[in-house]
Amino acid sequence: MGWFFSPMLKIFSFIFGFVGFGIGILIGLTVGYYLFIYFQPTDVQDPDIQPLAEQDAEKLQRLLPEIPLWVKNPDFDRMDWLNKFIAQMWPYLDKAICKTVKEIATPIIAEQIPKYKIDSVEFVKLSLGSLPPTFQGMKVYVTDEKELIMEPSLKWAGNPNVLVAVKAFGLRATAQVLDLQVFASPRITLKPLVPSFPCFAKIYVSLMEKPHVDFGLKVLGADLMSIPGLYRFVQEQIKDQVAKMYLWPRTLEVPILDPAKAMRKPVGILHVKVLKATKLRKKDLMGGADPFVKLKLTEDKVPSKKTSVKHKNLNPEWNEEFKFSVRDPETQSLVLNVYDWEQVGSPEKMGMSSVSLKDLTPDKPTQFTLDLRKNMEPNDPQNEKSRGQIFVELTYKAVGEDSGTNFELAQVPETTPAGGGVLVVIVHEGQDLEGKHHTNPSARVILRGEERKTKTIKKNRDPRWEEEFKFLLDEPPTNDKLHVEVYSTSSRMGLLHPKESLGYIDISLSDVVSNRRINEKYNLIDSKNGQIQVELQWRTAPPKS
Repeated sequence: MGWFFSPMLKIFSFIFGFVGFGIGILIGLTVGYYLFIYFQPTDVQDPDIQPLAEQDAEKLQRLLPEIPLWVKNPDFDRMDWLNKFIAQMWPYLDKAICKTVKEIATPIIAEQIPKYKIDSVEFVKLSLGSLPPTFQGMKVYVTDEKELIMEPSLKWAGNPNVLVAVKAFGLRATAQVLDLQVFASPRITLKPLVPSFPCFAKIYVSLMEKPHVDFGLKVLGADLMSIPGLYRFVQEQIKDQVAKMYLWPRTLEVPILDPAKAMRKPVGILHVKVLKATKLRKKDLMGGADPFVKLKLTEDKVPSKKTSVKHKNLNPEWNEEFKFSVRDPETQSLVLNVYDWEQVGSPEKMGMSSVSLKDLTPDKPTQFTLDLRKNMEPNDPQNEKSRGQIFVELTYKAVGEDSGTNFELAQVPETTPAGGGVLVVIVHEGQDLEGKHHTNPSARVILRGEERKTKTIKKNRDPRWEEEFKFLLDEPPTNDKLHVEVYSTSSRMGLLHPKESLGYIDISLSDVVSNRRINEKYNLIDSKNGQIQVELQWRTAPPKS
């Protein structure tokens, strides 16, 4: 009978054990929940809360291992906006920077490798990785000089992949830079500040302290930085070499503009007389064209000037005169573009030509007969087609800088009060003017209650006035505004819509007082697309001896 009771005991023991385990878990959870809810421990103390300012240096280092400079130093500004911008642009900056590095490094490497009997050095892989650098803060210095000084705090823990292959003596070896870390505090100085974009001539970069540089270097697949002692030696060598070259007061100078050229003042006036054009190509469906000429000096930010439109004429005559301020007659050229005016849409280019100012004899009027071309590329076969000719007369008049001659101040009347001057307003032209009932535009200029008016040009959306007005003022108009309004007057008799406004502008005169001259194109208020080009000059009388 033992063979029967032995299995039965095992079965009953398993059932009772399983039931007891389940009941035990249930009782334990119930008792534990009751104790957790209704019994509070007596050995728990309230946390010690203190302001950060009262913490000692050791606790602060544990709580905040890396405090941004803008927190520790109120002179540093936050750069969150710049970090977000770099993070968004980093994939594109990565490619652009790597491309520039290759273009700069390739010729330098090709020039240096023969000295070391190396056959070639090439970039197999070049990427700055997916982690952009961050700016922890930036300090800006304000000085009385024409300069801008910035000290950013740069930290970059990146994952670049730079793989370089070196061939020498028939063998090929590879070196790979990984896991680069750079912590640096450079001083960036933009000077001198100039009135030409990008508004500074040079960039000076120097380091205010030795940078922290850490990276991994693999040669033939082996990590050299794991060799005892080599890591510290290489790191110190890099710090010392970089410090010798760029640690303040040593600087890296990056030229952007020629300071002498950027600060150069006008040295003369170019008088241009557009005479006529002949044998222009047909542009309209009816076999005609509506030509006009745009004129512009190279290396000049002043908007282009243009002649009037000659409707349905392939041999137009203009006989219109223009003036340009010349800063460098040795390098500047006059560019003439002939366009076909379109009532709807943009004008169509008919041809172009140019004259170098160095070909002119000062104070001698010279006439030029210029062949119109498609573009200024000398080897373009499209330039062989005949596009007509344009006739111009040019006269260059130099202004002696060392003689003290000033063509602007010479025009100031002797009756100008002391401390005052003359505000010259030149209304050049309008563009895309459009009236509801008629478009016969004229402009009126109002300053301190004085009103001046231009002539009326009938049926013209792009009028060209070129009229000059002078306002004699007893003090600089620093806080004044010049009101310029363009309006159209009906050419028909009657009382129905005799006059309507085509738009207006209010120009603050504080800039012209400080800059002496402004020539800009303004968008008209209460106009769909209308614009007007106005030139302002503030001329003061020379001091009386």
